Amino acid sequence: MPKVFEENGFRYFFFSNEGNPLEPCHIHVRKSGKLAKLWVGDTVSLADNIGFSAKELNEILKLAEKNQVKIKEAWNEFFKGKCQG
Repeated sequence: MPKVFEENGFRYFFFSNEGNPLEPCHIHVRKSGKLAKLWVGDTVSLADNIGFSAKELNEILKLAEKNQVKIKEAWNEFFKGKCQG
């Protein structure tokens, strides 16, 4: 599980096997047994949520938007693919 960054206890990562064929660019977020998945393209949007409150999701999305370039660069480097947007 390559970690892209961690902030405020939220760990942003992707799995080394993200499907075959490879799913579109996204990032997973974990904290205290909770998990979310965000699509990353021109914008960042919620794909799935298991356990995070609305307040936590707002923070998760803001952090992902702030680090969107870092997420895309890590995706492209690891998967040798294009993270669109």
